Amino acid sequence: MKTAIKRAIQNSYTYTEYRKIVTQLLSEGKVTGHEQTSDLLHYAELNQVRMNRLDKTMHLTDSALGKLQKLQQSYIWLVLSEGWCGDAAQLVPIMDKMAQASSQIEFHIALRDDHDDLMQHFLTNGSKSIPKLIVLKAETLEVLASWGPRPAGAAQLIIDYKAQHGVVDQTAKTELQLWYLHDKGASTQEELADLMLHCEQLSLQTC
Repeated sequence: MKTAIKRAIQNSYTYTEYRKIVTQLLSEGKVTGHEQTSDLLHYAELNQVRMNRLDKTMHLTDSALGKLQKLQQSYIWLVLSEGWCGDAAQLVPIMDKMAQASSQIEFHIALRDDHDDLMQHFLTNGSKSIPKLIVLKAETLEVLASWGPRPAGAAQLIIDYKAQHGVVDQTAKTELQLWYLHDKGASTQEELADLMLHCEQLSLQTC
């Protein structure tokens, strides 16, 4: 797996680069990834609006900032994403702002479809669900944790909806986006900040 991790980091993008790639492809009527459909193009266009809004309006909580400031070890956040993914549009901007807030976190975005060998190690119930954040110890590239594709509350919403209706349809996707809107990134920040404190303990134990 370390070979796949190294390749993903080498082929990764900063958040700014990722946004530029998604925007450029949209201008050509294309999306990131190995599949091109009108539905994916529509989702990617919606996601541009969502990410633009989050870039301007999303702020880190005092609680999350406080936890991030406790980090002493160096980490790499390697996230697998694609521009058409609605969850990624809501979460990757938050991840970037959290990484920017900590001098101990280096943030990389790799495209899922270009790194299937790595994605296969981080499936969710057998599915290649994204975004998937992989927390690495910077010096050794040891995998300390992974997170995603959704915070607990959003994941439970989809589980409950599927249990009631049998499918995840457009109504479910709309309800999910409303959940993200109302949550304002707070749940994701807290889960990731707590995860990093746990990783800090693991990292110190393996020094």
